Amino acid sequence: MTRYALTLSYNGSAFFGFQKQAAGIPTIQTALEHALAQIAGEPIAITAAGRTDTGVHATAQVIHFDTGAIRSDFAWLAGANRYLPADIRLQWIHAVPADFHARYS
Repeated sequence: MTRYALTLSYNGSAFFGFQKQAAGIPTIQTALEHALAQIAGEPIAITAAGRTDTGVHATAQVIHFDTGAIRSDFAWLAGANRYLPADIRLQWIHAVPADFHARYS
């Protein structure tokens, strides 16, 4: 398993907050996990530095996730941005030590 950290920016106007909710309710977490899973070829569960409420925006929210998929940083970045809605963008992504935590590191 490899742990990756990334920063995410978004305009939250079209989303019901960050945290995943019931099926069909658009959230940042749902969109990001779906996009990353498309690149990984496996389900991805993310951990965020924090959450936002409905309609709130972010400029550099830190996220981490673990995966067995081996991809270049560019493949993760370009691939995820391809699958994300236009109002959500990854800014960077890098492999990090296994003890890195988006909220506490």
